[in-house]
Amino acid sequence: MDIIVTIIVGFIVGVIAKFLMPGPDGGGFILTTILGIAGAFVGKLVAGMLGMSGPVGWIGSILGAMLILFVLRLVRKA
Repeated sequence: MDIIVTIIVGFIVGVIAKFLMPGPDGGGFILTTILGIAGAFVGKLVAGMLGMSGPVGWIGSILGAMLILFVLRLVRKA
């Protein structure tokens, strides 16, 4: 059950991140979900570096996904 919840939350976070950073990002359901899940991991990593502990929640996950989108766009342009 945890995996299903992670996939659903990851998809929602990925969609929100793509909505907040519009652009020519391709990808469908799977890439959007991976973006959201990876965003949660990046958000937790950054929060840990800042001395915060525990889950980062929705905002940290969305900010992490937006950071990943930003980096991907820089890499694609190069």
